[in-house]
Formats: sequence, C-alpha cells, structure tokens
Amino acid sequence: MARCGKRRSTNSIASGLAISTTICAIILVMGMTMAAAANAQNLYCCTATMAAPADAAPVLYNLPNGGGAPLTQAGSASGIVDATITLNLRTDACVPLANFTATDMWLEKEAVAGTDNFVACSSGTTADANTDANGVTTWTAPLRAGGWSTSRTVVVVAGTAIFESAPLNLRHNSADLNGDGVANLSDIPLFAGDYLGPYAFRSDLMFDGAVNLSDIPRLAAGIGAACP
Repeated sequence: MARCGKRRSTNSIASGLAISTTICAIILVMGMTMAAAANAQNLYCCTATMAAPADAAPVLYNLPNGGGAPLTQAGSASGIVDATITLNLRTDACVPLANFTATDMWLEKEAVAGTDNFVACSSGTTADANTDANGVTTWTAPLRAGGWSTSRTVVVVAGTAIFESAPLNLRHNSADLNGDGVANLSDIPLFAGDYLGPYAFRSDLMFDGAVNLSDIPRLAAGIGAACP
C-alpha cells in the first residue's frame, strides 16, 4: 500500500511539474507578444513631413484603382506641387528602424466630423516600400482611394498615428464623389448638382477654385475605376 501511495505521489509531482512548465511557457510567450506589441507602439522620435509647404494646401486627385495623380503631381491654387510624404521611423530610443514593413505604414484622414467621405481601398494608402537602412520611407505613388476630404492627412504606423509631427495639410478628392469605392454613374448626379449650385470642393477635380467645364474630362476619365 505504501508503495502504491508513493507511486501516486511521484506521478502527482511529475504532473505538477509539467503543468508548471506549460504555464511558464505560456506566460513567457504572452510576455514576448505583449513586449512586441508595446515596441510597435513606441513611436517616439518619428517624424512625417511633406515636400510641399503647408500653406500650399495641396489636393491629391485619387481613383480607387490607383489611376489618380501621384503625390509628386498634387494640385494647388498655384499649380502642380510635389506633395511627397517622407517618414523617418525611429524606435523609442531614437534609433532608425530599418526594413519596417510597408503595409504596416499607411495614410488616413484626420478625424474631423463633416469634412469628408474619404475611403481607402484595402492597402490603398500604404508606403511605397519598407523603411531603408536609415529608417526612411516615402509616399509618392498614386493612392487607391475615393471620396473627398478637406481635413488633413495623418501618417499611421502599426495602428498608431504619428503625432510627434503635426498632421499634414494634404487634402483629397476623386471622381468617386460619393465615396463608395467605385467611380460610376451614381457620381454624375452629384457632380451635376455641384456644377449648378454653390462651390463644392468634392467636384473641383482640377483644383482651380470652381466647378466648371474643366472638371468634366477628369470625371469622365475616372468613370469605371473601382477598388481591386
């Protein structure tokens, strides 16, 4: 009987050790995951800048299929300007963060009620490439997006907006006036109403301060563009 009791006790100890080891492993993995998540959120020392001066107030013409204007050809009241966005990505110790994944860096509009119906297609506003050895990446290629926005543009990294730099004074519009992810016949009545009514930023597709005949070719060319 004593031997049976001792055997049961040894098994219990072994089971307890196995359970403890498993729990420790789980805690370790959870700790590593939480640390990685925390590091992804530590964006001190990061800066986002736009090539065009803020007072230029550039407007980027987008299409859901990426057929709009590149950031190097944004419009403004004074003509075409380079609105290239450059991000310097740093760790919380201000060390350049190299080879950070492009799809984890994207653009959003600043959350201001009543200023937009801007919509981005899936991965439609991500950076041009992973960060280089100096932790730098850019946005120059046309975005895949629709709708319009008169609020500013924010750079987002791994779900966290870069607020060390002020939001960028870049606005957006598109032949996809209603922001449903496709430029089609449903957008034409909206344009017609804006053409005959008071000034509407969303339909000033050529950025000349008026909704007029010059905007019609851009609207017509955009019809049929949809998110991939």
